[in-house]
Amino acid sequence: MLPVAPDRPSPALRRAQRAWTLLHADSSRSIALAEQALAKAGEDALAQAWARLVLGYNRLNLATPAEALSALEPLRADFERLGDRAGALLLEAGIARAWWRQGRLHEAHHHLLHLRDEGLHRLRHEQRSVLLNAIAGTHSVLGDSEQAFAYMASALRDARPRHAPGFEVVLHCNLANELMQLGDSEAALVQLDEGLERCRRLSNPRVLASLLINRIVVLTDLGRAHEALADVDAVRAIPADEQGRGCNVSCFEILALAALRAGRIALGRELVDAAEAAHHEPIADEMHEIAQARALLAAAEGDVEGGRALMAPLRARLLDDAGDDGLSLRVRSGGLQLLSELDERAGRPDAALAVLRVWQRVQAQRAATASRARTQAALLQTELMRLHRQLGEQQARRRETERARAELQAINEQLSRQVREIERLQVRLREQAARDPLTGLFNRRHLADALPAMLALARREGQPLAVAIIDLDHFKGVNDRHGHAAGDEVLTAFARLLLDESRASDVVCRWGGEEFCLLLPCTGAVAAAHRLERLLLRWRAQVFGPDGPPLADLSFTAGVCDCTDPGADGEALLQAADQALLAGKRAGRAQVRCVQD
Repeated sequence: MLPVAPDRPSPALRRAQRAWTLLHADSSRSIALAEQALAKAGEDALAQAWARLVLGYNRLNLATPAEALSALEPLRADFERLGDRAGALLLEAGIARAWWRQGRLHEAHHHLLHLRDEGLHRLRHEQRSVLLNAIAGTHSVLGDSEQAFAYMASALRDARPRHAPGFEVVLHCNLANELMQLGDSEAALVQLDEGLERCRRLSNPRVLASLLINRIVVLTDLGRAHEALADVDAVRAIPADEQGRGCNVSCFEILALAALRAGRIALGRELVDAAEAAHHEPIADEMHEIAQARALLAAAEGDVEGGRALMAPLRARLLDDAGDDGLSLRVRSGGLQLLSELDERAGRPDAALAVLRVWQRVQAQRAATASRARTQAALLQTELMRLHRQLGEQQARRRETERARAELQAINEQLSRQVREIERLQVRLREQAARDPLTGLFNRRHLADALPAMLALARREGQPLAVAIIDLDHFKGVNDRHGHAAGDEVLTAFARLLLDESRASDVVCRWGGEEFCLLLPCTGAVAAAHRLERLLLRWRAQVFGPDGPPLADLSFTAGVCDCTDPGADGEALLQAADQALLAGKRAGRAQVRCVQD
């Protein structure tokens, strides 16, 4: 990512170029080199402009948006006078990012789109990645995941670690964040682990903190907050200042939510206090998560009504499907879950159920958005085809001329490595798309694909199709008393029992957490209920012996329906089964409820 430079750049300009290259690999060294370039620039206006651009980008990463703008905006006249369009475009991209951090989302988005065409024409490689990544970020916060993934994929292709080490780590972090918003936590963990592995070669506390904070979010969303405590400690060890992770990624509210979900009330209280004292811009997600952390802390300390009161100002926005204030689906989903928990604990089951229905709609919206965002997989397939075609063309040219053989061989080896990497990624994507990694059962995404087809086939052949949702009773108590390893053992044992009792034509899915979903073709609701009652008897006979007291007399509650209503679609069947399940839980659990009961 080098600036436009004369044929023989001055020593000061070379230092500024090196400072830009190290922007994401070693922030302290980048700042030091930029300051040295300024000191040695003399009359070299180009070196001065690029050194100040580097310092402005570092302010953007480590200081407040207002401080970054005060460093960047005066450079507009310098780059215009110098006629350096590459520098000017990168400057405007940085200014737009500062606007975005101030909550001026639409203004930043339109400004970046105005730069796009000229940027694609003038910028090269990592310079272009910086612009594409900024555009992807605004698409993401505006809820357009399809475009966000498209721009991120393009940015990742242009990022070259040899020329600008560390920027590809930023892109892995951003891809993980987008996957988090869509609810694809397992895929997000893959991106985060890859980013953390690459981050070990860098000296950039801000990027490391961003990766760790994203992993804390994912683990908390997966109900594994206790696993995130080590990452919480690691983030807290990085100073929240310009020598560490910067004030833009303090994220104490995220750390507080993880600590409280893990049962660490004292730590959660300390982190909530830190979140309230930290610098914040008017960004919807941050404001909502601070309020959620306060409410969760109040509830953890026994003041459930106080927690509900703290959430009261957010309730209307969380329940409003038409909100347009930049609140992400992930944060809205978390807020709805907390509202429902507090309502239930306060003895308001009707209110809790109403909130859960909105939460279900939000989850369905996330799933639909994730489905559309599979454009990413299509982009990878297109890239694979392009690489195969290029490989064949390069091989043909190699046969035509021996003189270019060495160069073509190097190109072919690079293309072959890319092909193998994309093919491996496609295999992993296919596996992740269909299976739950813990139990080996089909996952919710597969269910969303299978249910409409099975329902259409059942109606075409005039056969019933039963849908059952099963919830393991008091599963949280297993985790609390025996640990998550014992909980995982219970989940995998129940999955094996389901498979033992299933026919080849049945579809058995892990619905999420301790919930499972069955699709039973050629089976009515009553017959399915009888099967589940026999399954309940077998499950109650199971005994597990983890460390501590043995686990026995396990039970589950199930809700069953079938497709006898000709107007019901797949979503309606799932909702009917879920309502039957909720009725069974309210009636004392350990039972099977049929919609026809």
